[in-house]
Amino acid sequence: MTLLNIAQAGGMTRYLDEAKRFPMLSPEQERDLATAWRERGDEEALRLLTGSHLRLVIKIARGFAGYGLPASELIAEGNVGLMQAAQKFDSERGFRFATYAIWWIRAAIQEYILHNWSMVKIGTTAAQKKLFFNLRRLKGRMEELEQGDLSPAAVTTIATELDVAETEVVEMNRRLSMGDSSLNASIGSEGDTDWMDMLSDDRPTQEFIVAEADELALRRRLLGQALEKLNDRERQILLERRLAEEPATLEVLGERYAVSRERIRQIEARAFEKLQKAVLNAAQTLRKPAGHAMLAV
Repeated sequence: MTLLNIAQAGGMTRYLDEAKRFPMLSPEQERDLATAWRERGDEEALRLLTGSHLRLVIKIARGFAGYGLPASELIAEGNVGLMQAAQKFDSERGFRFATYAIWWIRAAIQEYILHNWSMVKIGTTAAQKKLFFNLRRLKGRMEELEQGDLSPAAVTTIATELDVAETEVVEMNRRLSMGDSSLNASIGSEGDTDWMDMLSDDRPTQEFIVAEADELALRRRLLGQALEKLNDRERQILLERRLAEEPATLEVLGERYAVSRERIRQIEARAFEKLQKAVLNAAQTLRKPAGHAMLAV
């Protein structure tokens, strides 16, 4: 088992002891190790470079202890970020490895918290992630740590400082305060009822869905049959005026058919009347209630 996997396996005491055994590196030693790894793939150099910064991972992970996740898991994820930083670090740019690695370590831990703090995915945008990880600090600064909704003034202050919508502040605060609840949690004085049993399902039944589909198919069939009873000009004008995604204007159609706008309006009205009558007659023939077959085109 490698040293970077010890924390993940649950051996926190061993991990801390091993981290203390690695000496702090001078800038020259750090640069030599980084160069040996980058240019020659020296595994021992990588072990020494990352091992000397395990204490940094522990320090950063402890800063996220308030989210209720095991410290060993946070440290293990921080180690992933540490290894990613080592893969990309370039000592020739003039800054220390710790300065570079801290961002990778923190990013790895934050990503892990976002995916494991709640079963419901949160923090999908950069602004929401910033809100998730800064809300508690800002609430403490404003002495708003009690449970419940934030005061309007606090919501406005936090939203302004973090550049997010006030509604997002309210929603995130409620989620952080309440956490997840199981649908199988028992409720009632006897505890013999699950919360899920009390939830109503507002979705349409399968019978309703089938009936709606049949009704829609009927309307489309009646419409198609009725359109066939119109002449070409009536059908085209009605389609473009009533059924097109972007209805054509009377002026455009008047120019196309070389008639006045009023004449287009008259043709449209007559075609619509003929269409309604055809649909009504067809519906009566099928012994369907006429009201269900009338078209709102």
